[in-house]
Amino acid sequence: MKKLLLATAALLATPVSAATVREGVAADMPQLMSLYRELHASPELSMAEVKTAARLAPELRKLGFKVTEKVGKTGVVAVMENGAGPVLLVRADMDGLPVVEQTGLPFSSKVRATARSGVETGVMHACGHDTHMTAFIGAARRLAALKGQWSGTLVMILQPGEETGEGAKAMLDDGLYQRFPKPSAVMAFHDSAGLAAGVIGVTTGYALANVDSVDITVKGVGGHGAYPQTTKDPIVLASRIVSTLQTLVSRENNPADPAVVTVGSFQAGAKHNIISDEARLQLTVRSYTPEVRKLLLDGIRRIARGEAIASGMPDDRMPVVTVREEMFTPATFNTEKLSSRALELFTANFGSERVKRVPAVMGGEDFSRFWLADKSIESLIFWVGGVPAKQWQAANGDAAKLPSLHSPFWAPEAEAVISTAAEAMTVAAMDVLKK
Repeated sequence: MKKLLLATAALLATPVSAATVREGVAADMPQLMSLYRELHASPELSMAEVKTAARLAPELRKLGFKVTEKVGKTGVVAVMENGAGPVLLVRADMDGLPVVEQTGLPFSSKVRATARSGVETGVMHACGHDTHMTAFIGAARRLAALKGQWSGTLVMILQPGEETGEGAKAMLDDGLYQRFPKPSAVMAFHDSAGLAAGVIGVTTGYALANVDSVDITVKGVGGHGAYPQTTKDPIVLASRIVSTLQTLVSRENNPADPAVVTVGSFQAGAKHNIISDEARLQLTVRSYTPEVRKLLLDGIRRIARGEAIASGMPDDRMPVVTVREEMFTPATFNTEKLSSRALELFTANFGSERVKRVPAVMGGEDFSRFWLADKSIESLIFWVGGVPAKQWQAANGDAAKLPSLHSPFWAPEAEAVISTAAEAMTVAAMDVLKK
């Protein structure tokens, strides 16, 4: 009888807690939307999020968190110890993109900055990190207000440099897991340009891809375009390399294992009648597993050399293949236990029409590094749709007809993203930290 009463009490507590969270988020929304507009109008580039961090750190201190700034250069770590129990890390990313905003919003970004390339550019939160930070603050407020309903340690971090794939590593290298309570679970969300506003998407297993950047310098022997027989044309050789690279996915990789090899840049020559002595290719290479990643990177090196040999290029003029390891973002993995539990919780809280199991995507996210640093940790990143209802209906749910993340036209329905994400993150966090 006692066990039955306890089980009944637990079942009854869940909807009451969820209702309390929803009411609290709703009450916070006017202030949160004001913060969102402020963040949207003042983005900063990767690893330069100085003003953003300085703006948000005091918000966390006011809630009772012990806050440390400048972790991993501009990162913020906020810790709330609340008795015995698990340690949960909740992360939001802070950086904007070198994109000139064209949304037409009244609070559009007018910020300009000089990118690392030396080019002056507009700066925009074209990936929705402003919604991430705002929902993060919303969840922090709810979790601080509901301390009596959970037990454990909450570590909330504002991470720099997600867009360049260096921020998570910078925070880990700066002692995130040594200087602060080490998490038993890590959690984050990302807004989505492929889901209707307020719809939650969860993937179990691999959720986002390995992202490799590869440079190929194709050497040749230059000369006059009228006398090609006196040259070794690097453009023809580079073109063969581009074509043959496509067979890595179509003929060497198992079709059941997703992979992408895209040549995003092909640069060579400066004049109509001159055969240059060099061509340069830039590739993005996507995969999920370490085995497929190795197959692709080894294949790129082999094909570049093989095509050069077939073209009669001497050994001292072989192509140079450079895998930009400093730009590598490893695949993001959602653990079975945490992602399955999140699906249950979100469905119970929001209803089945607003929660979907979604496939993995070939985008990249350095949130992956928090799990890879210790694979005993439970890990989850979920999606919250941001496409406004009218746009979604007009496109019949076809995301290809809509602005994507990183588009200068991406303007999510911020209120739906923030309210949904703040509520979902709070409910999921309280479940991990339940008494």
